[in-house]
Amino acid sequence: MEHQITATYGHGTENDFVIFFDAEDSLDISPSIVSAICNRATGIGADGVIRIVRQNNRWFMDYRNADGSLAEMCGNGIRVMARYLVERGHQPEGIFAIDTRDGLKHLRVPLTDDISVNMGKIYDEAEVVSASVNGASYSGFNINVGNPHAVVFTEDLSTLGSLETAPVVTPADSYPEGVNVEFVQILPGHEAKMRVHERGSGETRSCGTGTCAVALAATLQSKESLPARWVMYPPGGRLVVDIDSHSNATLIGPALLVKDVDVTSFFLSEQ
Repeated sequence: MEHQITATYGHGTENDFVIFFDAEDSLDISPSIVSAICNRATGIGADGVIRIVRQNNRWFMDYRNADGSLAEMCGNGIRVMARYLVERGHQPEGIFAIDTRDGLKHLRVPLTDDISVNMGKIYDEAEVVSASVNGASYSGFNINVGNPHAVVFTEDLSTLGSLETAPVVTPADSYPEGVNVEFVQILPGHEAKMRVHERGSGETRSCGTGTCAVALAATLQSKESLPARWVMYPPGGRLVVDIDSHSNATLIGPALLVKDVDVTSFFLSEQ
């Protein structure tokens, strides 16, 4: 390999990513490279990899889970990508769009402070689901945020134990490509605590699409109507979700670039 490959490490509420700026769409990142980079013991350590590409005069988020598999959308990841574009001078601050495998998403990106992203319409699939972990079972809702979520409820998150292993979700045939599972404890005042097992990544400190799924499920669980605003507390911080009367969700939260990293060795190992 003739030149050094540099990436950027960043996070949104401690949901962390390694970002490649590849506007010319020339970098081939195999699933094994993604997996090696995301490995917390031997790599950089991250929940996923974001490759920033310029396609059809738009920015495109090529998002990969930690195991190298493709994902439709990542609510925390797209905010970190937007922070990168503005902070590194590729895009002026303000309102702009990023294309994803789940379609076009519009963001409001100031130079500092929280970033807002319109996540689009989210859907209650009108199906009772359950998730079993460490010998206990919890029930809730099948929510579609462009990617699949099983949102279940508990009185106390501290009793769940580890979520590194994928919970057993039923009915399984509702999620043929796997599922993200959120465990939720509703608090007073339209607030909620949550933990999440992300498919392909294990338990993560936060999940943007999962937070939106939780906001809709919590509204349903509380037998309330839309519009609604929820303040969410995943382990990694604080996020706000607004859902309008048509079930369109806006996710609001921080995004931070931490450092640039030399990742050349991960590509050399494949040669």
